Amino acid sequence: MKNLHRRYRVVKYIIYRQTLVNPQDHLWTFIGAFLGIGIIGFTHEVFSSFSVSDKVFLIGSFGASAVLIYGATNSPLAQPRNLIGGHLISAFIGVSVYKLLSSFDILWLNAALAVSISIIAMQCTKTLHPPGGATALIANLGTPKVLSLGYFYILYPVSTGVGILLLIALITNNLPRDRSYPNKQLFRINIKTLANENNWNIRRIRTRSNRGLLQRNNKRLR
Repeated sequence: MKNLHRRYRVVKYIIYRQTLVNPQDHLWTFIGAFLGIGIIGFTHEVFSSFSVSDKVFLIGSFGASAVLIYGATNSPLAQPRNLIGGHLISAFIGVSVYKLLSSFDILWLNAALAVSISIIAMQCTKTLHPPGGATALIANLGTPKVLSLGYFYILYPVSTGVGILLLIALITNNLPRDRSYPNKQLFRINIKTLANENNWNIRRIRTRSNRGLLQRNNKRLR
């Protein structure tokens, strides 16, 4: 009963923290998201050779990334490593799946493989970023212009868009006193976790070596 009550208090606290109303925080979230998505769209219209109707640079997954890096800056999934790695890895996998299976014309299979493999790859590389799944999906379901890019899809729109979003996040999320990006506390926790894992591995190796020595000594005594 105590454990149940404790879990209820933890969930209640998390919900409370996630629904705090801070007008200043909302303002910076708006500024960051507006500038990030706006500059990507402006870059597409002014500097790219594509027409406005092609919408190559404004892929849907950038909208989801904007929610994380401007609205949930403390989330582990919103950190620069996850933003960059998640999108680039997923883009590569999405294009590769499309090139390998597009000739079979089985759309659902392309989509399912691209997303599922991307998730596993992000988990293995510790770059899990939910919008990355959409990036892999768009590489198989995008407009004809997007599909025709091939591996250039990784360079633009993905790399250019991610770079713009990250640059704006580093500026707007560090101007207010109560916001910081990347999350320094989370980075310290990761370092401590790695140190603990290394210590545990060292102890395990020592234990195994000691057991080996004991077994050898026992054999000699026999």
